[in-house]
Amino acid sequence: MRKHALQIFRAALQAADPYAAVLRHLKFDGRTLIAGRRRYRMADFDRIHVIGAGKASAAMARAVEHLLGRRIRGGVVNVPDGTASKLRRIELNSAGHPIPDERGEKGVQRILEIARDAGPRDLLICVISGGASALMPAPSPPLTLAGKQEITRKLLNAGAPIQELNRVRKHLSLIKGGQLAATASPACVLGLILSDVIGDDLDVIGSGPTVGDPSTVEQAESVLRKFDVSVPSGALLETPKVTEAQNLIVGSNRLAMDAAAAKAKELEYRTLVLSSSIDGETREIARMHAAIVKEVLTAGRPLRRPACLLSGGETTVTVRGKGLGGRNQEFVLAAAIALEGCGPVTIFSAGTDGLDGPTDAAGAIADERTPLADARPFLDDNDSYHFFERLDALVKTGPTGTNVMDVRILLIP
Repeated sequence: MRKHALQIFRAALQAADPYAAVLRHLKFDGRTLIAGRRRYRMADFDRIHVIGAGKASAAMARAVEHLLGRRIRGGVVNVPDGTASKLRRIELNSAGHPIPDERGEKGVQRILEIARDAGPRDLLICVISGGASALMPAPSPPLTLAGKQEITRKLLNAGAPIQELNRVRKHLSLIKGGQLAATASPACVLGLILSDVIGDDLDVIGSGPTVGDPSTVEQAESVLRKFDVSVPSGALLETPKVTEAQNLIVGSNRLAMDAAAAKAKELEYRTLVLSSSIDGETREIARMHAAIVKEVLTAGRPLRRPACLLSGGETTVTVRGKGLGGRNQEFVLAAAIALEGCGPVTIFSAGTDGLDGPTDAAGAIADERTPLADARPFLDDNDSYHFFERLDALVKTGPTGTNVMDVRILLIP
């Protein structure tokens, strides 16, 4: 059962491969670049640069370079530690994530220089994926990088949803919320986007550096008040509401869910995708999944056994303890406790980026044999990592080079 869960997860990862995703959506015949329904004639451009950031942006940049080769003049893309590789035309600049650092700030300065220098006969291809918000720090004066790091920490620890966190980030930045596209005007901007947010909202993914921002300074101030976080006076900036960029989603959690479901069916499970857009407090979501599993075990609905229940999205953890863990590990621990003694079930949850909170694990796995006698204190202390570490039940993939939120798998034999 655990082997099957890992096979299903690997199928989801393969479907979210950013290199293949870009090549599925971009075509080039030597004269014209086709992106979705738009066509870009090479004769119309003097220079092509590739810029951007994100957990999957290294592979995305590699795909663009594979396609366009020597036609690319250059570029800078900020990537997380451990994902950079050598490209001929595009520089991959390693930077901090999830807390922004000075390396990311320096990379953004160079990205903005490319954008400011661009003219009407320039094409800027911007590769954006999850993690771009933290990897593109450009704090608006008088806010400093250290100040922005502290604001990010406070909001994360308070359990702020990614949408609200990014709403604040956009108005504290010189590049987010459509400001990169506005800076590059009158150049032509093509945004290639790998979605890591529920609903694939373009203005939320990576804080939408090439997308018009519908949020306002007043809304950002409301989020800050909600979580009792303050910022320096004058640091919040209004953002452009419309940009001229073409923004194309090349991958999402839905595609990963479809591939996971296909693999589960291949393994002869009756399969149901509950949703690819689940959010909310992790422990509550775990209890909801556990309730559905109990219904399968006792009543054979919504599926008869053998059953595979799948869900995607991204939950949040309100940190109250002093332990170590992440939303996926906490989901597995909370679900295992809720299902203790109910019957055979394998519980798996992992982040497609290979990272779960501030740990080196992507997630965790448990089943009816997992010893839970002392599990509650670990859950109360937000210490799921150390609970599963001692059982050798952490899922460790290392950085995967992609990011389309989380995959949760529940198998009932």
